[in-house]
Amino acid sequence: MPITAENPRWNNLGYWNHDAASLYPDNIAIIDLAREKPRNVLYRELEDRLDRVARLLIDSGLRSGDRLALSVSNRFEFVEIFFGAMRAGIVPVPLNTKLGTETLEYIMRDAGCVGAVVEDAANPHVAALADRIGCKVKISLDASKAGWQDYETALVAARPGFQPTRLAEDHPSFQPYTSGSTGRPKGVVLTHAGQCWWLRCLQKYWPGLPEHRALAAVPLYHKNAMAGAIKPFLSWGGSVVLLPNFEPRRFLHTLSDYRCTHAGAVPAVFTLLLQERDLIDTLDFSALKSLKIGSAPTPKELLDAVEAAFGVAASESYGLTEGGPVMIGTPTDGRPVPHGSCGVVWPEGEVKLIDADGNEHSSYGELWVRNPGVTPGYWNLPEVNAVRLKDGWLSTGDVFSRDDDGFFYFRGRTDDMFNSGGENVYPLEVENMLLRNPAVAEASVVPIAHRIKGEVPVAMVVKAKGRDVTEEELKQFCLSVGPAYAHPRRIVFVEELPLNGPGKIDRKVVQRLMRERFGTVG
Repeated sequence: MPITAENPRWNNLGYWNHDAASLYPDNIAIIDLAREKPRNVLYRELEDRLDRVARLLIDSGLRSGDRLALSVSNRFEFVEIFFGAMRAGIVPVPLNTKLGTETLEYIMRDAGCVGAVVEDAANPHVAALADRIGCKVKISLDASKAGWQDYETALVAARPGFQPTRLAEDHPSFQPYTSGSTGRPKGVVLTHAGQCWWLRCLQKYWPGLPEHRALAAVPLYHKNAMAGAIKPFLSWGGSVVLLPNFEPRRFLHTLSDYRCTHAGAVPAVFTLLLQERDLIDTLDFSALKSLKIGSAPTPKELLDAVEAAFGVAASESYGLTEGGPVMIGTPTDGRPVPHGSCGVVWPEGEVKLIDADGNEHSSYGELWVRNPGVTPGYWNLPEVNAVRLKDGWLSTGDVFSRDDDGFFYFRGRTDDMFNSGGENVYPLEVENMLLRNPAVAEASVVPIAHRIKGEVPVAMVVKAKGRDVTEEELKQFCLSVGPAYAHPRRIVFVEELPLNGPGKIDRKVVQRLMRERFGTVG
């Protein structure tokens, strides 16, 4: 039965790959490298297992609208549980498996999770938390867990086939939680209709081919892997290679050995890959067509270096979980995106820039977005919704400039900006200054207290492989290429920067370490 507006599958994200499974049942959908022997999952097998997941959860006692905690590592079962639950109208809550128990318990209680599917290898504490909060449906990928259903046994026993009911336009598809970089994690309600709209835009304006293959090595609970690989490629009939975790040399070998055409990740991943130039130069990347970098600010210098190393186009796009998820990227007319820019506004969405006085500005300000994929609201946070959501517009908290050709350039976060002696400083701009020096591989800039200026920038820096530079040399370099007020007053060299679960630089940890080390300067 075709997916049309009259079909209940039309606005159900759980059926995002249904057409592809009908057209290409014997194509490989997922190559799972999380186990000793790689596991190839065909489209027809994935389709059958998605239906069985929906049936299993309903037969276990969950109902449409119930929240389901999901703590599973990068393996194909994550995909089928995540989307299979949606087929039944159940709302998965994908957990960042690197969070501590206190934060995980907060998320599970805040979401009101009544069910949980867990894998101890992902996070050994989630099962105990599900017991503690009283989840009535408990399913484990670990066969020996007492008091829990064994996932594979229960799935095989579930009746094949599942007939969905029509969901309301505002029915939630899944409920991720933000990283909590500015406080406690916030639940983001994302509707089936909004998420399906975004997929239809991808298929309409940037259609892919069944022979396309993506490599996904960042966590599946994060937008980067889902929006960049799983959703688009498995809706086209293409395939996705799943790595259980990121390790630079294995990533490179996999990209080459499995003839991947596309790959995407956060900037930190590509920074680490570039440290393996000896290996890059020996591998065959002739199948590779493009590389995407996103989910965090991407310096122009990084894009230049990635293109030079791999010999294919490297580009940046912009999105956020609650905003669409991607609303700025490659133009539909084929124009190349200048390095340093995230691209142009994508079709069927609206954006505007708001200046410090609250007025719309043509070229600089905080980005506001409006499209069918924008969250209808943060879970249990009416006070946040009142500030960030107005007439369908979402205040992103991200500052952009826009040039005369319509290209957008990320300038920083409104909540990262600080005042130093009367001057506004955006950490990203200082980081970009540092990255212009070839001896710098990565940098994170944060403010610390200053006796006279209030706050000043300091930097944590990773040196490029085979390069050396001193603190004083970097300070002088920044003074030569940027304003004096923005140069880092202290620079600490480290082997690696602290990262959070999605692989982004953890500014909170950087700031804590720098404050502990320097206290007040000046």
